[in-house]
Amino acid sequence: MSHIENGAPGYDIAICGAGPAGMALAALLAKRGVAPQRIALVDARTLQQAGNDPRSLALSYGSRQILEDIGCWPVPATAIHQIHVSRRGQFGRSMIDRGEHKLEALGYVSRYGALVTELGAACERAGIAALRPALVTGMEEQPGHVAIAIEEDGQPRTLTASIVVQAEGGLFGEQQAKARQRDYGQTAIIAQVRSSAPVAHRAYERFTEQGPLALLPQDGEYSLVWCVRPDSAQALLALDDAAFLEQLGTAFGTRVGSFTHTSRRVAFPLGLNAGKAGGDGRLRMAAIGNAAQTLHPVAGQGLNLGLRDAAVLARLLAQGATPAMLAQYEAQRSADRSLTVHLTDTMARVFANDSPAQALLGASLAAIDLFGPARGMLAELMMFGRR
Repeated sequence: MSHIENGAPGYDIAICGAGPAGMALAALLAKRGVAPQRIALVDARTLQQAGNDPRSLALSYGSRQILEDIGCWPVPATAIHQIHVSRRGQFGRSMIDRGEHKLEALGYVSRYGALVTELGAACERAGIAALRPALVTGMEEQPGHVAIAIEEDGQPRTLTASIVVQAEGGLFGEQQAKARQRDYGQTAIIAQVRSSAPVAHRAYERFTEQGPLALLPQDGEYSLVWCVRPDSAQALLALDDAAFLEQLGTAFGTRVGSFTHTSRRVAFPLGLNAGKAGGDGRLRMAAIGNAAQTLHPVAGQGLNLGLRDAAVLARLLAQGATPAMLAQYEAQRSADRSLTVHLTDTMARVFANDSPAQALLGASLAAIDLFGPARGMLAELMMFGRR
C-alpha cells in the first residue's frame, strides 16, 4: 500500500535509520517546526532492542549542545576533563585540558543504549511516527517524490516522501563503496577494562606502530578501542583475559597502573568510506552520519560529525523539504566533512607505522603541547568541528 494521498507524498521527510544521528535529526526537525506527522522514522530494530546496545560512545562538547537543544541532556555519561596524546616509543606528548577552554568538559563517554533511549523518548514526545521494526528493501527516486519499499510484520509496503535521509551506515566492509574508500588494514578491538590506578576524567590516545590505542574514562573503568593489524587482532582475541591484559599493558604503558580486568572482547574492521563533496547527484536523497562517511575511530569523530550533519540538515529542511535545500546542505557541510575526513585519515595512516618519519611525530606532539594556539585549534576541531 502506498502512502500517497491526493497525489502528494505521504511524508515530507523519511529518515531511514533510527540510530543517534537519525533520531536527533527527527527531533530537531520537530523542534524547528516541521509537523511531526510529516516525518517518518524507519528502523529494523525496536527501540527496546537498540536501548540494550552496550557499546560506548564518545560525545564532544558540541554534541552535548545539540542534544541539549532537543531536551536530551543530560544522559548517563562520564565527563572528559583532559585528553592525553602520546606516541609509544617516542619522546613527546600533548595534553588538552578543559581549563584552557573554560568548559565544564571537553567531551563525554556514554552508552549507545542510554543515548538512543533518550532520543527515542524525545521523538515520542514530539509525536513523530516511528515505523519499527521495519526493513527498508529498496528506494526509487521519482519525479516529485521518493518511493521507499519496506517490509513490516512480514508484509511489503511502499512509503513515499518528498525527501529521504539515509541515516543507517553499518560497518565498514558491509557497505556499498563510496567515492573515497580506504582499507586501513586494521581491526579495532573493543572492551571495557579496569586498571589499578585510573586517572579520573582523563582520556588517553596512544599511537603505536600498528594503530591508535584509546582509553576513555567510563564509570570508574575505561572503554578500550585498540587498533591493530588483523593478524594481531586474531591473536589477541584468542588470549585468555590475563594474557590479553598483559599485552595491553605492554602496548599502553603504566600511566594508569596495571590492567586488572577486561570484559568480553569484540572486533571489527576499520576503513574509510566517504561520499564525494556535493552529494552523489540524487536530487531528493541525502545521507548523514555513517551513511555519509564512515571514519577511522581515531579522535572519536564519527558520531559527532553525524550529529553536526543532523543539526545543519534540520535547519535547512525546516525551511522546505526540497532538492534546493539538500543542495544547500551538501554545500554547507562540505568544509567540516572534508577537514574531519582528512584529519582522521591522515592520523590513521601516518601515526600507524614504524617508518623513519615516526621519529618526527613525538617532537610534533611536544611542539603542539608547547604551542598553545596549535593545541587550542586541535581541541576546537575535536569539540565543535570546522565552524
